[in-house]
Parts: sequence; C-alpha cells; structure tokens
Amino acid sequence: MTVLAIGVTTAISLTGCGSSSNEAGGDSATPSASPTPKGVVDETTAASVVDDYQKANNKANATRNAKLLGTVEAGQVHEQSKADYKLWPTWTKKRQKTYASPFYYRDRQYYIPTKDSGATWFAVKARSVKDPKDPGGLLIFDKVDGRYKMTAALGLESAPTIALDKNGFATPADPSKKVGTLAPNELGKRYEDFFATGGKQAKRHFASTADTRESTKVYTDRNAGEEGRWSTTTYRETAPAHPKVYALNLTNGGVLAVFPTAHTETSVLKPAYLYNSKITPGEEAAVFNPTPRIAITNSYEGQGLAELQPQKKAKVTELEYRITGSK
Repeated sequence: MTVLAIGVTTAISLTGCGSSSNEAGGDSATPSASPTPKGVVDETTAASVVDDYQKANNKANATRNAKLLGTVEAGQVHEQSKADYKLWPTWTKKRQKTYASPFYYRDRQYYIPTKDSGATWFAVKARSVKDPKDPGGLLIFDKVDGRYKMTAALGLESAPTIALDKNGFATPADPSKKVGTLAPNELGKRYEDFFATGGKQAKRHFASTADTRESTKVYTDRNAGEEGRWSTTTYRETAPAHPKVYALNLTNGGVLAVFPTAHTETSVLKPAYLYNSKITPGEEAAVFNPTPRIAITNSYEGQGLAELQPQKKAKVTELEYRITGSK
C-alpha cells in the first residue's frame, strides 16, 4: 500500500456495514424449496476470528512476538510482519510507538462466500480510525493449518461495491479468468516489469497510478547518485513466498483482486572496483546481513490490490513491499 502497513503491523481503516448472514431466505416447510446456501463461516464466527486476530496481533506487536503472531497470521502479510519485527531497531521512536499501539477494527463489513463456491476464505472491510470518511482497508482471512488466519491486508483508495448474491453472500471471481487486459493471477508477475524494465511491457496492461509511477521511478533512479558511480543495480521478478490470489466480483462487472508479488534487487560493483572495494549494505539490508561485499542481493515480498474492468487496463490502487532478506 502506499506504504500503509495494515492489519498486523499498524492500525488501519476499513468501512462498511455488515452483510447478510447465512440464515437468509428459503421456506423450510415447503418440500420443493431449495435449501438456503451456507457460508464458509457464519458472520458470528467471522467476527470472532477478527476479534481473536486483533487481540493476538496487538499483544504480538507490543513485544514483536513472531511465534504468537503466527497463530493468527499467514501469507504475504505475515512475511511482511516478520520483516517489520526484524527491522524494528532501524525505526524512529515515533514509528515504534505507533506500531506497538493497540488498534481496533471498526465499522466491519463481512464478505463471506458460500461453501459450494470453492472458496476457503472470507474478506472484511473495516477501519481502525474513527474518521467515517476514511475508506479503510480490505482484510483476507483464509484457512491455514486448520485455522482461519489473516493472509492479506491492504488499504482502500475508495470503497468498492462488492457484489452480493440474493442471500447476501459475496461471489468470488476465478483468479485465472482474464478481465480486461489481465487475469488476477497474472497481476504480480506482470507488475514486476515496472522494476525490471521501467514498464516496457507492463504499461500495456496497467493504467497509470501513483504506484506504477513510483515503481517506474525506482527503475529510472536505480543507478543515479553516488552509488551509481561504483555499482550497477538491477531488479528481477521472483516467485512470491505465498502465491495465492483472492478475487471478488464487483457490482459494476469488474473484479477486485488481492495479489502477491516479489522481486530481488541486486547491486554489483563495476569491474574497475571489483578488486579494491566492497559495497556496504544499507541500514535495512544490514539487519539481515551486515557484511560488506562485492555484490548484494536484497529480497522483497509484496502484496497489492487492483481493480480489473472489462475492456480496460488493470488499476493498481495499493501496493507495498518489505525487505525480507539480504545475501
């Protein structure tokens, strides 16, 4: 997200009003009536999952207890949270205080697919700030190791209208089905071209947004400044630690997709300096490996939120990365 670490890392904002529970519809006394569909969870259970996550996350953040956090969190968001805990010493006192402060999810709206949809997850739109004008964020809870855990958390640019069926259940979209220029499961791989080439191919598939422009700037400036005199930096797309994509249909015919993404950043000394110089890792990279060396490769794990519309380019509205390793 525009460097808004949501969910497990800081307070976030999410808006809405509760969707219908799985008790809606149907006349059980009529033999010919179709049985009312059941959700992957009911709304009461979903609320309890969010409450448990909130409680454990606040406790874990206070002491950077990764083991405790792992009982309620998984996926890309957990990779980023573990990195946050490691990077804690590099942060300002103000940031540390904000991160460790308790947060509470307000104005929750639950988006629960039916059991027969094939989904194992549900989504929540909520806020952790009191401003009702704040669009909040989208949280995904999936079944991992027999328990529902948060697997993604991203801020919302606006409040998209997620489609509900006649019983109030959310309708998952097929991640492999193309909507406009891309399918949801193509987003991460295609997006990384902004870092690798400045978007030579990606610009054909993605609309220009603040995130695409910032990613392009990373490529453009990769060898600028003093460091560019001594070394050459390149970016390469890599497989995310957790590849699962989540997609929900919107009322306007589009799809809201939560996607994982990842890349490496490699800096290598230029030939003229290979035998008498070393690259000193930056402050964050040094947390993972402080040794000066002739080449440094940093790994980044990311998650993004995009809106896909028929006959339009994909629009990435939130994107965030964390450095998760250095060698």
